[in-house]
This record gives sequence, structure tokens and C-alpha cells, in this order.
Amino acid sequence: MQLLAKLLKALNSDDSPWQLAFGVMLGMIMGLTPFLGLHSVLILFIVLFLRVNLSTFLLAYALFSGFTLILNPMMADIGESLLTSSDLNGMWTNLYNSTFGQLMQFYHTLTLGSLLFSLILAPFILVISKVLIVQYRVRFMQWVNKLKIVQVIKSSRVFQLYQALGE
Repeated sequence: MQLLAKLLKALNSDDSPWQLAFGVMLGMIMGLTPFLGLHSVLILFIVLFLRVNLSTFLLAYALFSGFTLILNPMMADIGESLLTSSDLNGMWTNLYNSTFGQLMQFYHTLTLGSLLFSLILAPFILVISKVLIVQYRVRFMQWVNKLKIVQVIKSSRVFQLYQALGE
């Protein structure tokens, strides 16, 4: 219930739709890739350094982490096909022999496949989430605010404390 309140607060806030959409996109990348790695540190740095909505980032991270159970075999196959490609063998060897390459952990099939998959998916998720956020604000925001459950959430003590902390 608290997660729904955070989502509604973010959607109804004055934050730019792009800020929310970037939160969704970065949460998707973080959720689909293994947590331990240099790419995760880079994404966390981007989220904390730039004006990205943290609530949408955390919500998208939780949502897309659930999808990894379904997508992991496919993403591992993508990584394996790239790592075993004879055309790329020299590049992988050079990358593995460098400190940066070892920190990036691209020699793991799941890390490579999931990062590539999520980076290909990222622009589509960014645009789709921005369009959905704008459409929500234009068409559904007033209707959603009139729902009984939303009124109950907004009148709850937890939500009021959360709003007081945000100000």
C-alpha cells in the first residue's frame, strides 16, 4: 500500500515526465542486470547525481527484478552467443586482460547478455513510460484521485508522514 502511495505521489507531483521516465528506464536496467558490477555502481551514481525520481526508480527496479526470473535464460543465451563468437574472440581476450574489463565482468554470460538486452530495450522503455506518464496526467489523474482507495491512502497516517518528510 505504501508503494502505491509513493507511485501516486510521484505521478501527481510537479516532477517532469522525463524525470519519472528516466527513473523507470534506469530502474529497468538495474532490475534486469545482476546487482554486483561496475555498471550497477554507474547507474546508482547517475540516479543519485541527476534529477531522477527515486520512487519511480525503486518501483521499476522492483518490478523488473521480477521479470528476470523469466528472462534470465534468454539473456544468458545472448551473452553466451556473444562470448563464443569467433569474430569477437580477440576483443573478449583483450577486454578480459584489462583491469577495466575484469571490473565490468563482461566475461559472465548473464551480465553481458542482460546488460545488452536492457540497453537495447532502454530507449523504448524511456519513450513509452514518458508517453504513459503524460497520458496519465492528462486523462486519468482527476479520476484516480476520486477513487475511494486513493482517498483512504491519502488520509492514512503513513502517507501524511511521508508527505511531511518530503517537504
